[in-house]
Amino acid sequence: MNLPETEQKRVVVIGGGFAGISLAKRLKDLDVQVVMIDKHNYHTFQPLLYQVSTSGLEPDSIAYPIRKVLKHLGNFHFRWATVERIAPGNNELITNIGTLSYDYLVIATGTKTNFFGNANVAKYAMAMKNVPQALNIRSLMLQNFEMADDCDTLEERKALLNFCIVGAGPTGVELAGAFAELKRHVFPRDYRHLNVEEMEIHLFEGADRVLPPMSAQASKKATHFLEQLGVQIHLKTLVKDFDGELLTMNNGEEMRTKNFIWTAGVTGAAIDGLAPTAIMERLNRFRVNRFNQIKEHQNIFAIGDVAYMETEHYPKGHPQVAQPAIQQGELLAKNLQKLLDGRPMEPFTYNDKGTMATVGRNKAVVDLHRLKFGGFFAWFIWMFVHLMALVGFRNRVIVFFNWAYNYINYDKAARLIVRPFKSKT
Repeated sequence: MNLPETEQKRVVVIGGGFAGISLAKRLKDLDVQVVMIDKHNYHTFQPLLYQVSTSGLEPDSIAYPIRKVLKHLGNFHFRWATVERIAPGNNELITNIGTLSYDYLVIATGTKTNFFGNANVAKYAMAMKNVPQALNIRSLMLQNFEMADDCDTLEERKALLNFCIVGAGPTGVELAGAFAELKRHVFPRDYRHLNVEEMEIHLFEGADRVLPPMSAQASKKATHFLEQLGVQIHLKTLVKDFDGELLTMNNGEEMRTKNFIWTAGVTGAAIDGLAPTAIMERLNRFRVNRFNQIKEHQNIFAIGDVAYMETEHYPKGHPQVAQPAIQQGELLAKNLQKLLDGRPMEPFTYNDKGTMATVGRNKAVVDLHRLKFGGFFAWFIWMFVHLMALVGFRNRVIVFFNWAYNYINYDKAARLIVRPFKSKT
């Protein structure tokens, strides 16, 4: 890999997600060379991917070039590459574009979709972890509606208009609510000769309630909102198989669908090369101490979703959401300065700022420690928090005007099949 020689310590960051960007931004005052590696040249605001999937936003509204995000860093280099493995004995990374040496290595690779070993589901289901996948879902949805509008048989048309979402966490709930609002407000105007009431939205969850990570009160309110929107909820239901059209559940129930979306779980996106004991095998996350150092590797750190840190309050690791990733990145920047100065590092303590999820127009739930509420005010807070968390003033303006337009006109403007999706069946 071609990088300029430097007498500064080289800090290599793998991943431009919340953790990696949070860390890199705060390295600008350190006397180090910063190198970021990512397989995409942009940072994605993942909480709003579902709006790209459901035609509410264009992808450039929630993505921002990494080079532009970090343009204020002095000695900064970005490389568009895929890391193949780590060679800790030589302090080197092996990538698809060459080898890179490091003084400090930070792994911030996040997560990938977990299909729990189900090969057919992995082959045929639609995942939603990145922008291309979100665009695939948007294209598939619109393509199936176009085909349904020209379909002669009721059975085939119902399969085209049947949307099945597995996983009733925040992503699944938000996606189901967005589909329901398309059915209610948008598709009847676009497809005037199609009986849009034939569109069905099914949400499957293995637990006994939706939004399992949130409070029982939030779950109850979200269930009420979803049912108001016409979403059919299937609790204590696991998917057994899917062949590209026929969905089979563990209770023997079967359902035909051409729209099968998997949001049921994630696993760490670990990288090969480190000691086997460094990885929590079942979760595919790196075991780290309170300073985010990977055990047995003093100059290698993991932050964000790929890091597994056991603490008194989080014996099973921190939740795999944006806030722990951001906070770990911020603290690691301070700790790297302390390492360079020969001072002791500061242990990480997570400041839980609460959780929230939106179900649709004027419908959201918020858990802020002891304060739990839902409805319009929760929806307004959800919008404000997500708007302010976006990277870049331009993106905030675009998203704000999109939301305002959608709210006033009951419309979603990004209904474009720009890149047709080719089914694997």
